[in-house]
Amino acid sequence: MRDNHRYAAYFAPAVDDAWWRAGSRWLGRDAAQRHALPQPPVPGIADAVQARLTQAPRRYGWHATLKAPFRLAPGVDAGALRERMRALAAGFEPFTLPPLEVCRLDDFLALVPRPMNPAIDAIAAACVKGLQPLAAPLPPAELARRRAAGLTPLEDALLLRWGYPFVLERFRFHLSLTGALGDAEPSITEALERTASAWFGDMPACRFQSIALFAEAQPGADFVLVEHFRLGA
Repeated sequence: MRDNHRYAAYFAPAVDDAWWRAGSRWLGRDAAQRHALPQPPVPGIADAVQARLTQAPRRYGWHATLKAPFRLAPGVDAGALRERMRALAAGFEPFTLPPLEVCRLDDFLALVPRPMNPAIDAIAAACVKGLQPLAAPLPPAELARRRAAGLTPLEDALLLRWGYPFVLERFRFHLSLTGALGDAEPSITEALERTASAWFGDMPACRFQSIALFAEAQPGADFVLVEHFRLGA
């Protein structure tokens, strides 16, 4: 039977790590335990508004994308994907991420390492290139949806070659804190940014110790954590 899951390779902290607990609380869902969590209150913002503005990243779980969601090519199964991810992870050693800062990227808030660490780019590139042979081609509807966002010629070429436009030269490692803020009042954006900075501000150093496999069982379902593949193992 054809595997209709979508899979993704993410950076995600270990489930017993303070960063996993804090990030999952911020989004309002634990993708490992697969249940909702109470979100930290944001002064001046109604709970319903906070839930709406964090809805998009909540569905994907607490993570930073290394290889964006994809379906497996015909003849490829989840076991082959696991073996490839295990081999990729074995080629890198664990390291400590630079300090993570709350930043506005385009139209959303995210945690971004400052300064960037070249090891992050190397792992992401290895995931993109190493997992693409296992991925099914993007369906025409997905190509059209991506292109409707207005891609540069480089991004369009990356989309066609690697299945996602924001890879390699266009890659930006980040952990999303909100979805698109759109026409949200500046006071709402500022309150979210201020609260997120306080929420994550006293955290210990964050370790990059594994590549995480996440899966979406059916279109629109929440992504769940399947397995961690330890770096250097």
